[in-house]
Amino acid sequence: MSYKKILALLIALAFTVTGCQFSSTSVQDNVTHLTLWQGVNPPSNRDVLQKLVDKFNQKHPNIQVDSLYVGQPDQQMPKILAAVVGNAPPDLLWFNPTIAGQLVELDALVPLDEMLNKSPVKDEIDPALFDSMKYQGKIWSVPFATNNVGIFYRPSLFKAAGIKELPKTWEEFRQVAKKLTRDIDGDNKIDQHGIFLPLGKGEFTVFIWLPFMWSGGGELAETAAQVNLADNKGAISALQLWQDLVKDGSAILSAPERGFETDAFVSGKVAMQVTGPWTLTYINNDIKDGDFGVFPIPANERQATSIGGENLFIFKTEPEREKAAFEFAEYVAGEGFQTEWALGTGYLPANVKSRQSETYQAYIQEQPTAKVFLEQAEYGRSRPVFAGYTRVSESIGRAMEAVLLNKSSPKAALQESQQRLDLIFK
Repeated sequence: MSYKKILALLIALAFTVTGCQFSSTSVQDNVTHLTLWQGVNPPSNRDVLQKLVDKFNQKHPNIQVDSLYVGQPDQQMPKILAAVVGNAPPDLLWFNPTIAGQLVELDALVPLDEMLNKSPVKDEIDPALFDSMKYQGKIWSVPFATNNVGIFYRPSLFKAAGIKELPKTWEEFRQVAKKLTRDIDGDNKIDQHGIFLPLGKGEFTVFIWLPFMWSGGGELAETAAQVNLADNKGAISALQLWQDLVKDGSAILSAPERGFETDAFVSGKVAMQVTGPWTLTYINNDIKDGDFGVFPIPANERQATSIGGENLFIFKTEPEREKAAFEFAEYVAGEGFQTEWALGTGYLPANVKSRQSETYQAYIQEQPTAKVFLEQAEYGRSRPVFAGYTRVSESIGRAMEAVLLNKSSPKAALQESQQRLDLIFK
């Protein structure tokens, strides 16, 4: 079955599952009311967003934005597809850039080249982020915020285990994880694991794992049909590393699709966790003595990290609403929003002027962990933007789940995933 047929079935299913209850947008009394769908987490970050949306609404009485939390990205997908096919999309969508290809294929998005070329904010956007904004030579989104992936660790637990240097290679990483896995109270049961790893088929799990694939020399592709997981040496070696961590007893797995939770790290039940700067603010609040740090993803063949974050997309509606939606997108990409969002959440500013501002520079002096993410951004890789990426990601996620649960070897799991992709795209 072709990809387009599969997509049509998914849309029909999404429409059946979610029904027809969508938020309305309108122009009333010369005020344009817009709806923003977002999946910002944790709740404290949503509070920061709401304050910034309120600030925009106060300064733009002719445009009022209603920010709605509609679930995590994996939960949003059926709602987004149902809204598009039902001709009732939101005005603005917060989502990771990989969705662009799918929405462009559905003719759902407003191309932003013309409006962005006239906007002073274009020259302020980090040039490294433009790849995430483009698909088929056009710009379809603006960055909401950016981040990358590193490894949070507890210095006190490293010291207690006699570890004096941070791991720089995969082998060092594995050995450090073993040393950090300890029976502290002598009851012959593990009280502290070396690392917390995400489990699940969702995009978050894949995003956290991709730096290891790239570090191992692996690549994805520019189209879904070109993806080759079966012979991807980087993917095989990265899955093997994670499986080894589990088999060593060094890793504890998250609950399915809950790899973003940090409770075990905060409580000291694990000494390391692969995550990003979006956790900085609440980890800093939860670990009162500041007993945490960050180091880059250990390298195998090369240094790598995933460039993440979300972009803002504008759906096709009416010219007046599209214009108003872009005005909000300009505000989000601007220096003021980006600085306040970064300070409130730990995300990295997508705006260069924001990064260079005295306010943000003072922040990274007080919070040196943020500096680690800024410095390793030069090794960052963006996920590919093409129609069908979600199916590729899901297939990788299935392989990861099978490997981490010790139901398959890395090579066999990836071969099975590739066979599934071949049925769809070839």
